Amino acid sequence: MSKLKREFYTRNDVVEISKDLLGKVLVTNVNGIVTKAKIVETEAYCGRNDRAAHSFQKRTPRTEVMYNTGGKVYTYLCYGIHTLFNIVTNEKDLADAVLVRAVEPIENIDAVLERRNQTRLKRMVSDGPGKVSKAMDISLDHYGLDLVDNDIFIEDHNIKIHDQEIMESHRVGVDYAGEDALRNWRFRVKGNPFIGKDYVAKVIVS
Repeated sequence: MSKLKREFYTRNDVVEISKDLLGKVLVTNVNGIVTKAKIVETEAYCGRNDRAAHSFQKRTPRTEVMYNTGGKVYTYLCYGIHTLFNIVTNEKDLADAVLVRAVEPIENIDAVLERRNQTRLKRMVSDGPGKVSKAMDISLDHYGLDLVDNDIFIEDHNIKIHDQEIMESHRVGVDYAGEDALRNWRFRVKGNPFIGKDYVAKVIVS
């Protein structure tokens, strides 16, 4: 196994990166507690021409980290409650990102269960982006952290998820993005018990 290097994150195709993250292992070391989980669901956001992206045609204090070189952490609050964990990709100022939507815990599961107030490992422990952050103890304090050289990083365990093993569908909760909401940029590992449920965009395209 090896930690992903900068070159993985700075590639110019956020969709490719989003797919390639499936099967990779998210590692967190928070207050000396190390947990690991396999990434099984992601969403891609292309800042330049994707109205669903937070960085589309607007640069704000919240999205500033998205304009960094790929490999940085972008965390934000959803509905003022849930912390969502995103990975900035591409080169500086291009503002692409991948949202990690679901993970399968594989190491120090007791710590994961305690964080989620659960007694056994099941789908609802980490089958959504807010749950991912709670399970892995990721917070707003990690905004801007560099995944290449820090206590949160991603490992390659030589698990290759082939295209035929990937479900492609609409992203969740981006109906406001018009036709961009219909892009099949949500990626899930087929048959994995920790992926989120199906979602169909409600956008009407004239």
